[in-house]
Amino acid sequence: MTEDARRASEPADTLFAYGTLQFPEVLTALLGRVPAHGPVKAPGWRAAALGRRLYPGLIPDADRSAPGVLLTGLTPAEWRVLDAFETDEYELRSVRLADGREAPSYVWRGGEVLRETWDATRFRTAHLADFLAREGLPSG
Repeated sequence: MTEDARRASEPADTLFAYGTLQFPEVLTALLGRVPAHGPVKAPGWRAAALGRRLYPGLIPDADRSAPGVLLTGLTPAEWRVLDAFETDEYELRSVRLADGREAPSYVWRGGEVLRETWDATRFRTAHLADFLAREGLPSG
């Protein structure tokens, strides 16, 4: 992600997080803090399950509304960490939220997705600790 691409996304200090980045444990491991956040939805989008991967991909889906959180107050240094964490299979794009605001989000462009929607509750209970370990992130 280039700085020019980031500046094109308004506002620059927010991120719609719909997958692993909505978990305080992941944010703390990556950023050393949990940014201010609140629940939001993105109508017309779905957090799709990605086969054997533990994380989802945000894809267009006119019949769905992706739940997540709006992270606010992100710094340029934190954006660099988040960009390094996400792979080239994601593209930072502006997403319209249910309340009318727009926010950048990492949208999946990596290929095939499953019909199933990613289950955040199942991820927390069954996979969060393993995910942190696989990613080399501290878990506490």
